[in-house]
Amino acid sequence: MRRLARLVLAAVAAVALAACGTSAADVRPVGSASASRYAGAELTEPYTMPEATFTDQNGQKFDLRTGSDKPVVIVFFGYTNCPDICKTTMSDLASALNRVSPETRAKVQVLLITVDPQRDTPTVLKTYLARFDPSFIGLNAPLDEVKKVAATMGVVIEGTTKTADGYEVTHSTQVIGFDADRKGRLVWTQGTSIGDFKNDFEKFAATQG
Repeated sequence: MRRLARLVLAAVAAVALAACGTSAADVRPVGSASASRYAGAELTEPYTMPEATFTDQNGQKFDLRTGSDKPVVIVFFGYTNCPDICKTTMSDLASALNRVSPETRAKVQVLLITVDPQRDTPTVLKTYLARFDPSFIGLNAPLDEVKKVAATMGVVIEGTTKTADGYEVTHSTQVIGFDADRKGRLVWTQGTSIGDFKNDFEKFAATQG
C-alpha cells in the first residue's frame, strides 16, 4: 500500500506540474485515499519546516518557523513573472480563503517564497501580492537558501529557461499545509479546485488551536 501511495502521488504531481515546473523531489507516502478527510494528500511522514530567515515584502526579517502566529501556514514556491500557474494558484488560494468562515480565516497564513529572488524584490512582491490578498506574505532570500528550504518540503527548483521577455524558472508547484507544530501534513497539487482548498482549509484549521 505504501509503495502504491508513493506511485499515485508521484504520477499526479508529474502530470499536474508540467507547464510551470517539475515533479516533487521528495514524495512522501500518503494515507489511504478512501480514509482521507481531505482532497489534498495527507502525508503519513510530514515535512518539518526548517529554521530559516527570509526578508518579507516590507523589507523586514521573517523567521520561517516563528514569523507567523497563525496555527496554519500554507506555503507555495513561485515567482511574480511566472506566466500562468503561479498566478492561478495564488488567485485560487485567495478565493478559497475569501469563502471560509472568519474563524478559519483568522487561523491561516499564506506564504509565497520566491524562486526568483533576483527580480522579486520586497517591493515587487508587495505589489504582486496586493492583487490577490494583502495579508499574504512574500519572502525573499538568496537562491541557494531558497533551494535548501524548498528541498526540505519536496519542492524542486531546477533552473531557468530563456524566453523572449527574459527567462522563466522551472520549479514544482505543489502547495504545502503546515500545522501549529510546523509539520507539513497536507499537499495539494496543481488543479486543486477552489472548493477543495476551501473545504480542506476549514477542516485543517478546525484541528489546530
